[in-house]
Amino acid sequence: MDPTGTEQHRPDDTAADSGQEVLRSFRTELVKKEGDTVDAGWAGGIPAQYGVAPRVRVGRTKWFNLLWLIPIGLLLLIIGIAVAKGIRDLPGVQSFMQRYPGMSHLPENSPVGFPAWLGWQHFLNLFLMTFLIRSGVTIMADHPRFYWTRHSTPGRDWFRMQKPVPPDPLYTAKQDSITLPDGVGLPGRRHSIGLARWWHLGIDTLWLVNGIVFFVLIFSTGQWMRLVPMSWDVIPNAISVAIQYLSLDWPVETGWVNYNSLQLIAYFLTVFIAAPAALLTGLGMSPALSTRFRRISSLFSIQAARSLHFLVLCWFVLFIVVHVTLVLTTGALRNLNHMYAAADNESWLGFSIFAVSMVIVIVAWVAATPLTYRYPRKVQKVGYALIGPAERLFEHIDSKPGQYSEKDISPYFWHNGKYPETQEYQQLRAGNFRDYRLRINGLVENPVELDLEQLRALPQHEQITQHFCIQGWSGVAKWGGISMQTIMDLAKPKPEAKWVIFYSFAEGPDTGIYYDAQPIGQMAYRLTMLAYDMNDEPLSFGHGAPLRLRNEVQLGFKLVKWIKGIEFVEHFSEVGGGQGGYNNDHEFFGYRQSI
Repeated sequence: MDPTGTEQHRPDDTAADSGQEVLRSFRTELVKKEGDTVDAGWAGGIPAQYGVAPRVRVGRTKWFNLLWLIPIGLLLLIIGIAVAKGIRDLPGVQSFMQRYPGMSHLPENSPVGFPAWLGWQHFLNLFLMTFLIRSGVTIMADHPRFYWTRHSTPGRDWFRMQKPVPPDPLYTAKQDSITLPDGVGLPGRRHSIGLARWWHLGIDTLWLVNGIVFFVLIFSTGQWMRLVPMSWDVIPNAISVAIQYLSLDWPVETGWVNYNSLQLIAYFLTVFIAAPAALLTGLGMSPALSTRFRRISSLFSIQAARSLHFLVLCWFVLFIVVHVTLVLTTGALRNLNHMYAAADNESWLGFSIFAVSMVIVIVAWVAATPLTYRYPRKVQKVGYALIGPAERLFEHIDSKPGQYSEKDISPYFWHNGKYPETQEYQQLRAGNFRDYRLRINGLVENPVELDLEQLRALPQHEQITQHFCIQGWSGVAKWGGISMQTIMDLAKPKPEAKWVIFYSFAEGPDTGIYYDAQPIGQMAYRLTMLAYDMNDEPLSFGHGAPLRLRNEVQLGFKLVKWIKGIEFVEHFSEVGGGQGGYNNDHEFFGYRQSI
């Protein structure tokens, strides 16, 4: 991020307009959503759009369809079984397996058996993970591409579930989103990312609390000794176990006393590597944290965090599938008693408790999406109650200039949003915005209208910053314009003004102009500005001409493009649908979206 640029003298003709037009609010052009449900008219009736089978890029231009992994995996499994059966009787292999039977030694003071609290932890983790995975897949479907580079340039993605980006220069990220079956995504409808985030971030909070309790208990009771490899012989023992599994002469199940080494490695990776990685990579996608902790985010970009977060998800899914398969095929009754009845026998008690728990999970799974569609505002309120404290904390983290330079500017910066189509805007654009006026009013001492010439005469501000879209793509660009602090110095907000409303020429999907509310405290941040230039050129039509907002601690949907008015208010509840922005009113986004 570049430091603030050169300053120019303020023009003399920016005094308040004597007429009433400058005082007129744009609120009359807003519309309220009719009914708080997700129905056929959702997001303007956006049609369903299905992607393609998951693909991984091989080389520069070739793509590998991951569905081929199913027959390839089965073939490799058959080959592995044949090889394991063929080598198991070899003297050298038998000697190796006698020396390393598959079990590492535990310390003498290690606990035996499973306490009852571990069963509850196991169930809660399973229950919460179902919602985390489903909502996470919906979030992924809103930008079904992953990158390792900071720049989300088409063709540089390493994974995609969508067709190649078409050559249309105004193709938007929203057009790229895909639909999921309701039983898979949470919810599955296309571009329902606002609701998916409430599920994901809210459940994340509960999952984190459950995880903290789990870590406290395993370390206070000594159960950690059953999950952490104590010596390097865990590796040859794990190889021995793998040979036993593949040869179909499976090792004796001794989980009540000690896990075999392959189980131990899998549990260790899941508990101590994958779980913390899920948290850290999730925070790595936060615009507020990334712009604050520059040394980390300079090396560890949002796209790397997003890709790793996805790979952690893949690990969890693989672990669950393999874990459940082995539990049910290596002595189901005894294994279920271990986890659900805290007993080492073959009674049906553990199975009964497991069956009841699965009924609860299945009912919740089936009900989650229809309930979300019927009561989206309740999902939003519960989600905000859970994640809101963290959102409020991160929202007050100011970012610093100087992180990026011109060499970091992205070769491609996605377009997004619904383009302005009104005759008013088309006439202004046809005239190169000569007749454009930015109206600034509300709770200010000096309401004004400024044309582009007057705006460019104000003290200039420049910054090179990273854009974080709620859909997941990112890009670095150089912005030139006016600091919002300069606008406030000019308009002089009154003490009762707590929020700033930015109005757009563009209409939202449900008609009515697009708008967003920003806390007035963030208007004084060094990286909050009105941009009229992008990469040393006037803003293009697709990127918000003639004026757009930049607030680098917020996600992209809050950075209003095609701005025509700014209004200072006491609270956003008096504007539009009262939720703090167009996407908040119509698609149940949150007004605090710094993570």
